[in-house]
Amino acid sequence: MKKVPNPIDRHVGSRVRMRRMLAGVSQEKLGEGLGLTFQQIQKYEKGSNRISASRLQQIAKMLDVPVSFFFEGAPTGDMPTGGFSDAASSAYVPDFMGSSEGVQLTKAFVRIKDSKVRRRIIDLVEALAEEGGENA
Repeated sequence: MKKVPNPIDRHVGSRVRMRRMLAGVSQEKLGEGLGLTFQQIQKYEKGSNRISASRLQQIAKMLDVPVSFFFEGAPTGDMPTGGFSDAASSAYVPDFMGSSEGVQLTKAFVRIKDSKVRRRIIDLVEALAEEGGENA
């Protein structure tokens, strides 16, 4: 029987991956700095191995973020309090942000200085998403 990772461990791991990729740090380089193998970093990022508090503090220091960064948006186990919510759609955000496409899109998007252009890109993506949903 395969052990399923705890949702919070998966979330923290995905946030480590997202920040590592945004910082342009490889799994090998992060592992080197921590005295670990890249395979151990992979296990942390997948949530299959838990990250101890002291190790998480080391990772936060290496990736230049506060420890609290890794818990932002973490699942609480609470059920939504009524009707439909954005919880289902936002559940994919950490997975997307940890992907190479998410990192590429984010890096390119933040380089756009004109807020009107950024807004038009958001409108375009939302329109494409709605159009894609209609064709499904």
